[in-house]
Amino acid sequence: MFLESYYAEQNGEFSFTREQASHFAKKIAGDFNPIHDEDNKRFCVPGDLLFSVVLAKAGISEKMRFEFAGMISDNMLLKAAHSCFNDFAVVDRNGKEYLHVTREGSINTNAALIEQVTKSYVQFSGMNFPHIMVPLMQEKNIMINPTRPLVIYESMEIDFTRLDLTAPTVELTKSEMDVDGKRGSVTLHFCFMENGEVVGTGRKRMLMSGLKPYCQDDIDDLVSRFNQRKVDFSVKQMA
Repeated sequence: MFLESYYAEQNGEFSFTREQASHFAKKIAGDFNPIHDEDNKRFCVPGDLLFSVVLAKAGISEKMRFEFAGMISDNMLLKAAHSCFNDFAVVDRNGKEYLHVTREGSINTNAALIEQVTKSYVQFSGMNFPHIMVPLMQEKNIMINPTRPLVIYESMEIDFTRLDLTAPTVELTKSEMDVDGKRGSVTLHFCFMENGEVVGTGRKRMLMSGLKPYCQDDIDDLVSRFNQRKVDFSVKQMA
């Protein structure tokens, strides 16, 4: 499975190197958030990578909720801790929780379907900035701090009507931003489509802090730096 090159597993524990996590963010999700750079002092593993590993190991259930509880650093040893079959957490050796998962309904463990859902979702998820967030910030006349942009993955839910699927894709259905002073949240509503039919829905929620009044010049600069990071990474990969 394509995920095998993005994490390591031994004796029931798994972990991520900086290179694995950073390359997943950039190559699979198209996510160029600086916090996922290998040399960033505030480095953390992308939440979408953790989500992907959980799906690969636990399968896709008709209904699933993922609640992110902490930032994961490189080489941290993680494992699943079950309170019951449909309620489990990803924890470190000290029992600290980083992700809580609840699920309902039937389960599909087909590797090809899991890979299709994973890739389709994380590629959609990686489009948060600038495609979705910039118009929302402009509408609310607020923006993230351009020098230290920080957007944290809080939760994600998926709800399938059926799991006898082959190649579902993800489409955005609605996006919204709520602002409370210097803090805020962005909620993305999406659906899973197959052969023109809606076969599932979902919701992703992210938290923002350090918000500032909207400034188009600062946003243009932030988007320009984001796009340049994509170009620089592509050039580096071809070298």
